[in-house]
Formats: sequence, structure tokens, C-alpha cells
Amino acid sequence: MKAIVYSQHGLPITDPQALYDTEVPKPQPGERDLLVKIRAISVNPADTKVRASSPVTQPRILGWDAVGVVEAIGENVTLFKPGDEVYYAGAINRPGAYAEYGLVDERIAAHKPASLSDADAAALPLTSLTAWELLFDRLEVKEGHGDAILIIGAGGGVGSLLTQLASKLTGLRVIGTASRPETAQWVRELGAHDVIDHSRPLLEGLRDIGVTAVRYVASLTHTDKHYQQIVEALAPQGRLAVIDDPQSLDAVPLKRKSVSLHWELMFTRSLFETDDMQRQNDILESVRRLTEDGTLRTTKGEHYGKISAENLRRAHAFIESGRARGKIVLEGF
Repeated sequence: MKAIVYSQHGLPITDPQALYDTEVPKPQPGERDLLVKIRAISVNPADTKVRASSPVTQPRILGWDAVGVVEAIGENVTLFKPGDEVYYAGAINRPGAYAEYGLVDERIAAHKPASLSDADAAALPLTSLTAWELLFDRLEVKEGHGDAILIIGAGGGVGSLLTQLASKLTGLRVIGTASRPETAQWVRELGAHDVIDHSRPLLEGLRDIGVTAVRYVASLTHTDKHYQQIVEALAPQGRLAVIDDPQSLDAVPLKRKSVSLHWELMFTRSLFETDDMQRQNDILESVRRLTEDGTLRTTKGEHYGKISAENLRRAHAFIESGRARGKIVLEGF
């Protein structure tokens, strides 16, 4: 089958060998696996980070967002049947979705939203799982009336979903950050009550909208740059959730306010096959229903055409530029 791989980490994305087309054997499903014929994918910052920093001994297939059709199932699969349309983010310790076929454990896949095209649906799995887990499993937001959440990097993939979930499913005042006018408008359209400029000090932006402290902060990007401001902005007994990769994170400044710190990695459940691994199926099915009834919208930002090494190198380059809004999707081979 066709696949796009890398075999040497750290190459600049302008190098044709950073991602290249090849042929690999078609995989066979394990006992709880779905064999999916992939029709559309999206590209995440995780893809670029792994390509840049993870050495390999053999060519590796990246990609952790996919939409496709179930072609075959493992002997113990109960949630799906051949012919089902599915969407999923997969597991970081298995081959990814830059290929004609992929395997995914049924517990972390779900039925594709019927109201969306393949490309629109491909934008959702990883970011919706990350946003949902961050908001409800890590920060443990219930209703939040009278409280506020500050979402740093609200215009990115995860931020675009988190802004929608917080504004539609909770009573929180949603404050997003964005530095460009077009991104700020995008964040407002997704439901943010306020947007502040993260190229300025966060405290100044909060003061400008009459906010002295927030109970929740979701730091999705440049946590190390904003950390001191985050600590000051958090209310006593507030909660901070982080998804990016700061070089270090000193938790001591959080002590005085009894602030709790939470890391969110949506791959944790599949990586460790936790007892609640099937919660990801539940979350994605909830996202499907919320999409079908119009509560949530796709966060597709750009459609880069067919799934090929050339187009994926373009997508990686755009993500690495830091200018991406929403998700980059690709479709078909």
C-alpha cells in the first residue's frame, strides 16, 4: 500500500527526504483492531514534533487523525462492523495515518459524523479528544457559572475545539488569546466572549476587559513564555492545564495560591491501555452527536489536496511557521 514516511529525524521540511512516498505491506488487524481504508487525514503539531525529534531505525508512518471505512475487524471487535465510516486519532506507539490503510483499536475510534464530509471530519479527532479531556477530565469543569477560563492559543487546532466546548457546554466566560486580527475574528466566531492579544502581557489584556483573575487557564502554546503572567492571573485555588512542551515548568510558584497543575496528553489512555481507554470512543461519539445537531462545527482551516509527501511537507512547513488557524486536512491518494 502507499504510505508517506520519514527515516531520518531532524531534517528540515524543505528536504525531500523529510517526508517521502513509499510502499509498505498492508497491515492485518489484531483482536480488537479495525482495518480502515483511509480517505482523509489532518495534520497536527504532534506530527511535526515527532518528525523533528524522534529517531527511527526503520521508516515511520506519522499522522494521528483519520477518517475512513472499516474494511475488516479483529475477532473480538464488538463496536463496529465492516462498512462503517469511522474517525479516530489513533495511538502514538503505532503506525499512523499517512497511508492507504491503518489499524486502530476499536476503543479509541467512533462513527464519523454523518453531517460532515470526510475532510471536515478529519479535522476533529485529536483536537476534540484533547480539548474534551482537558476541560472535563483534567480541569474537571462542571458548569462554571460566574467563573472564567483563559485559553492561550485559542485559534489553533485544540483551541478551536476547546473554545467551542467551553462556550457551548459550560457556563464559563471564555477568554481566548490571538495576536492577528483574522485569528481573533475566528476565535470570536467559535464562541469566545472576549479575545485578548497574547503578544502583549496577558494581565494587561485581562484588565482591559475588566477581569482581575480567572479560575481556569488552558495553556496550549508558549507556556514558558507566559508562565509568570499565568500564575498571577490565576485565582486562588484555580486550575492550570498544559498541553505543550516547555523546557521546564516550576510548580513552586503555584503553591501560594494552592493552584493545581494538570498535564493533558490524549495519547496516554492508548499508550498505557488504561482501564478507561474506551472513554475516547465515548468522547468521539459525543462529539459526533454534537456535530450532527449543530452544536459543534468543524475546525478545518485549509485543504491541501491529496495525501502525498509533497503536500504533507507543505502542511508541516505551515504548522512550523506558527501561522496555522484551525486544522490542515488532506484527502485521497
